[in-house]
Amino acid sequence: MSVFLRRSSGAVLAYAVISQGAFADVTAQDVWNDWQSYLSQMGYTVEAQQSANGNVLSITDMNLNMVLPEEDSSFKMQVPQMTLTENGDGTVSISLPETLPMTVSGEGEGEAFSAKILYTHKGLNMVVSGSPDEMTYDYSADTLGITLDEITANGETLPSDVLGVAVQLADLAGSSRMKIGENRDIDQTFTASALSYDLAFDDPENDDTGKIGGKLEQLAFEGTNVIPSNFDVSDPLAFYQNGFEFSGLFTYASGKTAIAGTSDGESFDMSSSSEGGRFGASFDAQRLAYDLEQNSTKLAVTTADLPFPIEIAMANAGLKFEFPVQKSEEIQPFGFAFNLTDFTMSDVLWSIFDPAGALPRDPATIALDTAGTAKILTDFFDPEAVESLALSEDAPGELHSLKINELLVSLVGAKLTGEGDFTFDNTNTQELGGLPTPVGSTTLQLVGANKLIDTLISMGLVAESDALGARMMMGLMAVPGEEPDTLNSKIEFTEDGQILANGQRIK
Repeated sequence: MSVFLRRSSGAVLAYAVISQGAFADVTAQDVWNDWQSYLSQMGYTVEAQQSANGNVLSITDMNLNMVLPEEDSSFKMQVPQMTLTENGDGTVSISLPETLPMTVSGEGEGEAFSAKILYTHKGLNMVVSGSPDEMTYDYSADTLGITLDEITANGETLPSDVLGVAVQLADLAGSSRMKIGENRDIDQTFTASALSYDLAFDDPENDDTGKIGGKLEQLAFEGTNVIPSNFDVSDPLAFYQNGFEFSGLFTYASGKTAIAGTSDGESFDMSSSSEGGRFGASFDAQRLAYDLEQNSTKLAVTTADLPFPIEIAMANAGLKFEFPVQKSEEIQPFGFAFNLTDFTMSDVLWSIFDPAGALPRDPATIALDTAGTAKILTDFFDPEAVESLALSEDAPGELHSLKINELLVSLVGAKLTGEGDFTFDNTNTQELGGLPTPVGSTTLQLVGANKLIDTLISMGLVAESDALGARMMMGLMAVPGEEPDTLNSKIEFTEDGQILANGQRIK
């Protein structure tokens, strides 16, 4: 019985492997058909000639055209030749020319323009596997780049030094899986050793010039995308409502940028560096979210107006928010947070307003973390709705609650911390001059305020009379804490419209 089981199991396993291999086969024609479908879905008009010779499908004279939803502008791309080779194992290899010309042209404010862009690569290797309804593209390249080749305005070619743009990825490797059904679901990952970018301009109408160059090291990206079958780039509201989604995270290990130029006859330069960061984004018909962070950032600026460089640094800087974007009768959550952590600047810069070093020069930190709920009254992806909102006095939405999870301001020896929790009555906007009436409380603590005021008085930056007014306000809104030079405050907004400071009514 055991021999029978072993042989039966082996036969079943072999059949499963063979069946899976047959199911996963993809042909050159399958890939080309999907390219045409995908490009057409994205709004391109595709024209090309195709011919087959054995296991090779050749595509020649391919032209991609798209009318852009801007002022009578269009995009064109030419692919002189492309081959799709069946490898005999159910996969297809794609070969593209090392240079692909692209053109963006249009007319705006009575002037015709055209820009020729070159898409280039070295060592690009692309293999497609899977099945006709689920294809995976595995690719790698030594370099992949985009370069601005030529600009014309009203039929006249501009000098090459008017504007130059070059972007290049090095040691690129990635994978993209497309699941093709009613919508197109795309999962993408890639890594690259570096992303370099260079931009230069020389305005022919004046002496303004500029150069920007930089590099990001050790890049990685991971994301998903859903493209609806009736995708229409000219109608953002429609394709979001039809199911368009994107979510992705881009990270890098280090970065640097150098900027130099002249403006109004005076030169300037700036350099910056960081030890890594991330850029995350997601958006669909309901929500828009961003998550940005940069670590160990340093910035140095030199201008003709100052005889010394301006140098600043920070250990971490971040911005994060998530907002609903579609009009709805439902109350929806949102969040917003930012931070500048351990901000410092050079002693030369400090000496401009504090030459004696009276103020503490400890690293400064500012942070805010909030969450809440709101009702959205405008479709933000509808250009007409946004335009009419800008011309009216209507509010884009209603704020219904706000929670302050963290408030931190720490600089020049003083420190303010706090938290709070509020709800808002949007039916009562009379109490606060058109704003919804809040109900809730916030607690605050301020440390080192009196010492800071004394220092500012001794420096001549604050008058005694102004300082007296500030101290009276602190006495009205706060009570002394247990530690020296500490003030605590609890501000309450009641349902009947009162405002209390530490239990004492101030309104």
